[in-house]
Amino acid sequence: MALINEDLSLFNKQADVSMSLTADATHQQSAAQKISLAMVGIGLLLLFIAFLNIGTNQPFLMWLASTLLLMIGGSIYGYLQYKGRIPGIKNNGVMFAGISSRGAIAWIAGIIITGFYCLLYWFPQYLGFVDGQTNTGLVKIFDPLSYALNGKAATQWFVYGTLYTVAILVMGLKFIFKYRHNKYQIIRTLSVMFFQLGFAFLIPEILSGLNQDLAYFGKDMKNMWPLNYYFFEDWHLNNMLAGGNLGMFMLVLGVAMIFIVSPLLTYFYGKRWYCSWVCGCGGLAETAGDPFRHLSDKSLTAWRIERYLIYAILALVTLVTALVLYTYFTGQAQIAFLNTYDLRKWYGFFIGAAFSGVIGVGFYPLMGSRVWCRFGCPMAALLGLQQKFFSRFRITTNGGQCISCGNCSAYCEMGIDVRAYAQRQQNIVRASCVGCGICAAVCPRGVLKLENGPTANRTVIHVRRDAVDILDPEINLK
Repeated sequence: MALINEDLSLFNKQADVSMSLTADATHQQSAAQKISLAMVGIGLLLLFIAFLNIGTNQPFLMWLASTLLLMIGGSIYGYLQYKGRIPGIKNNGVMFAGISSRGAIAWIAGIIITGFYCLLYWFPQYLGFVDGQTNTGLVKIFDPLSYALNGKAATQWFVYGTLYTVAILVMGLKFIFKYRHNKYQIIRTLSVMFFQLGFAFLIPEILSGLNQDLAYFGKDMKNMWPLNYYFFEDWHLNNMLAGGNLGMFMLVLGVAMIFIVSPLLTYFYGKRWYCSWVCGCGGLAETAGDPFRHLSDKSLTAWRIERYLIYAILALVTLVTALVLYTYFTGQAQIAFLNTYDLRKWYGFFIGAAFSGVIGVGFYPLMGSRVWCRFGCPMAALLGLQQKFFSRFRITTNGGQCISCGNCSAYCEMGIDVRAYAQRQQNIVRASCVGCGICAAVCPRGVLKLENGPTANRTVIHVRRDAVDILDPEINLK
């Protein structure tokens, strides 16, 4: 008996024990995890101290220390969080932990993130950036990195891009540790990390440094219209046309992405090629927003609001772009009661800043990680229409194996009731689906599969015989 007790004690020390089919037992934070969390906390504290304009006389050391603490501490914590544990989704405590169940800490986090975005978009002077003056505060400690990459002092957007990239890299590693059993998730996450680090951050900054004499135009080669709503605005077109070979390249590439590259890739792979593999908004939602994916509203009311709102925004950005091009070619800004300059300004304020940034990221802990992608992104709306009607992509279901556990629906960040489709053995062909594949990854029975196949019969509906009612009372089938 003593030997059995000794073996059981050793087993309990080596692994978490649970009778659950889909999750292992909750375990206490180890000493190493607490130390790594302390490193993250100190890194954030250093950024806050810099925000108060304290200790910024050594900007490089302050930036280096805070960044290394955040990246090393966060990576170690993510690794230890899933080391020796069953990979994949853990249901234990998700609906009760304060940060993942809209508790007090979630509200505090949401307020802090929302406040940071408000400062970023509308009050950058409080972050230490005033155009034409020497940087102070938080922005100042990013000056050394900015000079190294583009030869200029940092702006609030450089600070944002750096922190955004760090968040995707660190939380991306955590995501990979979590879904290490799923090759699709690993490759997909490495893809968004690569595109954010290379195409969204390093390449645009280096190109700006090599062409400092050129007026500004977008150099993120993956950011296309209608997500990049200012692409066709007069100042941007003029700057690209005056930007030499680089400007002409970005203009041609931007048009080709809209009318050639994007439609072709969406036809073969669905909108997931962009929303889950390339896009920076999707990259942050999939990595930093992963702990909140279950908070998305699955109700029919939310679905109805989603459809009305996102397509209304797509129609609005199309109208604004058409009017902007009209002004560009004719020189007339006033069209009936509409002024194209005022219209684009208000679109940029409400949709480009308030919705996509302040609400889209600040509300992660309250409404889930894809608030912007689901309700507001015109790029997601455009790709979704093509995915629904002109694409080979679908999620197939093997409903006979479904046990109605609800994991797929619970963790769908786009609010799709996946289980309802699986129970009916119906292929999932939804415009909103970003093809993240988490529904398939968390299914304990292998019911769901992401496929690219013939477009014929993609949306075939399988109905059970006992689910069919005969409405005509005179018809009696024996």
